[in-house]
Amino acid sequence: MKALILAAGFGTRLAPHTRTLPKALFPVAGIPVLGRMITHLIRGGCTAIAVNTHHLSHLIASYLAENDFGVPLTVSHEPEILGTGGAIRRLAHFWDDDPFMVVNADIVTDIDLADVYRRHKLDGAQVTLVMHDRPAFNQVGVDEQNQITGFERVDRPTNQSPHRKMAFTGIHVMDIRILDRIPGSGFSDIIHVYRQMLDEGRPINAQVVRNHYWQDIGSPDGYRDAAADALAPEAFRSAFGDCQTPDIVRRRLSGDGSDRGWFRLTAGPHRLILADHGITTAPAGSEVNAFVRIGAHLFHCGLPVPRIHTHDGFSGLVFLEDLGDCHLQQVLQQKPHGSRIERLYQTIIDTLLDLTEKALEGFNPDWTCQTRAYDAALILEKECRYFVDAFLNGYLNMTVAHDSLTAEFEHLARCTIDHGVSGLIHRDFQSRNIMLRDDRHYLIDFQGARYGPVQYDLAALLIDPYAGLDQPLQERLLGYAAHQASDRLKSDPDTFIRGFRYCAVTRNLQILGAFGFLSRVKRKMGFERWIPAAAAMLVGNIRSADCRPLPKLTRIAEKIGSG
Repeated sequence: MKALILAAGFGTRLAPHTRTLPKALFPVAGIPVLGRMITHLIRGGCTAIAVNTHHLSHLIASYLAENDFGVPLTVSHEPEILGTGGAIRRLAHFWDDDPFMVVNADIVTDIDLADVYRRHKLDGAQVTLVMHDRPAFNQVGVDEQNQITGFERVDRPTNQSPHRKMAFTGIHVMDIRILDRIPGSGFSDIIHVYRQMLDEGRPINAQVVRNHYWQDIGSPDGYRDAAADALAPEAFRSAFGDCQTPDIVRRRLSGDGSDRGWFRLTAGPHRLILADHGITTAPAGSEVNAFVRIGAHLFHCGLPVPRIHTHDGFSGLVFLEDLGDCHLQQVLQQKPHGSRIERLYQTIIDTLLDLTEKALEGFNPDWTCQTRAYDAALILEKECRYFVDAFLNGYLNMTVAHDSLTAEFEHLARCTIDHGVSGLIHRDFQSRNIMLRDDRHYLIDFQGARYGPVQYDLAALLIDPYAGLDQPLQERLLGYAAHQASDRLKSDPDTFIRGFRYCAVTRNLQILGAFGFLSRVKRKMGFERWIPAAAAMLVGNIRSADCRPLPKLTRIAEKIGSG
């Protein structure tokens, strides 16, 4: 048996990632999907394989030249895309008298290709299409005799239609006589050829398969599903030993402020969390790289973070320990006794200081994404400008000129850094990123960790709008943190507290910028309910900083806080 793998397409649905890497070379569990299909064809009895190319053809040709699959491989480069029919015709010299197989490069499947080929030869059909039931893709008519009846989608099947609608798997087997039906030059759509055969009364067999695996990777969701399916068994083995994982159930969880997707995977009694950071063609400096590298470092340093079991940089998938569903905000909403809350927050502050005491040594700033440190430049861009652009002007529709606040923002940034106690910070140390399980707390969402003033994390924890801690409790916890930092980090308590006041302002600006952006741009309206609390606290945080007066910023804070 000979075969053609169709790999010439642009991969438009996977753009912009396919601008630099052809879809056929997207890896699934580390193996390009093209390589997977070649191996699968060989297992099915294929003795020679052709691959048609067009978009980024040199990369496909290089991949094939660098890997020995044990059978002859022919690259058929198309300067202009010819369509499936044209690709088959262009390889007329390649075919012999036996039936041949044509498959899409962008599918991952375990369909028994040897059995498909054998049944095609027994049936004596000119063309066999391998079909299955996929409601989202069902558009090909198949009658009770498993003959193709048409290729038109019927969105609402009627009682008058006796034919099933099924989905094409992208696997054809055809007789060499098909070449006589393909135009001699130019683009040729094989479906048009098939329609002509049906119009002439020529049968096209439908070989219906069931109880198989099949996934089209041509879209971001499809690629994620294929990659997750391939990686999940390894993740469960890493987490739980030699456990059986015949049926892994994946359920989407509610998201957060980021664009990542979150899923819970269940295999019998075992559970894992899957974090989908999205396709990442350049992992260095990416969010997924930061998540994995920083998470592994914190775990090995003894910090309470979920263990990462398996990850794949290109797909952006990370499989990690399931910590349950309870985070600190939910505990606070149950209104537990104040003394319990204070003790809980003290243990969390101890962990905050552990980040510096236990994990600063050995931390590599090359792991970080966006910036290596929380410095004055970051404050000006990601806190101050974010506040003006995303909240004041973007959300409130004010017309505040950022330049009019430059001097005050620069002074605030200098004070924040000058009074900071340098260490390793989480960068988003708030109640929704602190999980609780079995009377222990854990930190999640640690990919933003970097060098910076430890008081920033404390500010994120204490002025957190989700938590709504009262001012006396905030002050007691600030005093506790200053005392602990004095003992553990050898910081001056007065300097620590003063630095906290500045960090409370910069964090407050960031909170409002984020809430404005998420509500107005991302349309995640659940964040909007927290804006009044965040706006109301800004003027108090500015006044508590007790630095050189910030008159313009104070007037803005008074205006938005009263509105």
